[in-house]
Amino acid sequence: MLIERDVIQRVEQSLSHQAAVALLGPRQVGKTTLAMHVGNRRDALYVDLEDERDRARLRNPHLLLEANRHRLVILDEIHRAPEIFPALRGIIDKGRREGFRTGRFLILGSASLDLLRQSGETLAGRIAYIDMTPFTAPEIAQDRTGEDRLWLRGGFPDSFLANSDASSYEWRRNFIRTYLEREISLFGYRIPSETLERLWTMLAHRHGGILNASDLTRSLSISTHSVGRYVDLLADLLLVRRLPPYHVNVGKRLVKSPKVYVRDSGLVHALLEIGTIEQLAGNPILGMSWEGFVIENLIAVLP
Repeated sequence: MLIERDVIQRVEQSLSHQAAVALLGPRQVGKTTLAMHVGNRRDALYVDLEDERDRARLRNPHLLLEANRHRLVILDEIHRAPEIFPALRGIIDKGRREGFRTGRFLILGSASLDLLRQSGETLAGRIAYIDMTPFTAPEIAQDRTGEDRLWLRGGFPDSFLANSDASSYEWRRNFIRTYLEREISLFGYRIPSETLERLWTMLAHRHGGILNASDLTRSLSISTHSVGRYVDLLADLLLVRRLPPYHVNVGKRLVKSPKVYVRDSGLVHALLEIGTIEQLAGNPILGMSWEGFVIENLIAVLP
């Protein structure tokens, strides 16, 4: 089953106006597949920064990138080599003077934290940011049974397209385990996976509720500072959303605590060990799960 991603049009449009485009989304959301699709329409060079051989090619980034200045260069998992951003700035500025003003780099990142911090310092005015979410309801609208399946399984392609609910559930449980045990350490964090899994699970139980750091502190036996840092990390990894309160008084907005949602409904259900629509229907999380599902779909289609 081939599902056309709406975000591809935004990527193409941004490449026609900007020298660099950063496509941000969690692991396994389909960034590489989409980038290769874009690259196949152009004369693109793909560089996987998780591959040691490709990282070695970028030890002298000017040499490789200047040699391919006529091509779109796709840099995948950019967080593995944030030190190349200063080189990108120089190459982009030189290219502008030589007439190569747009469509130079498509940068893929699995988190916002390092990427935004690095590129915000060095590529201001030279880069467009695009969020890539899991599948959304409009994207699977032609599938008559797709909405309930999307809600239950979430929108990660391998989960949504699995042959059965059981296979989908197993994929999501493995995704959670891999993220906690391997992926987070790749970003330079040393946090016990058991602690982070307990926090993530507690956030799923409190899905759509006001963030109560004191309550989480007592339950996890860690400091309030650590709770805040770990929630920040899950948000920066694009796995959790903090929804700030709306109030006419801006000052009150700043002091009130946000609501917290696990961004993908399928991950909510996997964290709570909900594997079927029947189990979901009988679970107290039903209403808040639907609320979070609707919120994520609305945000995904905002211009």
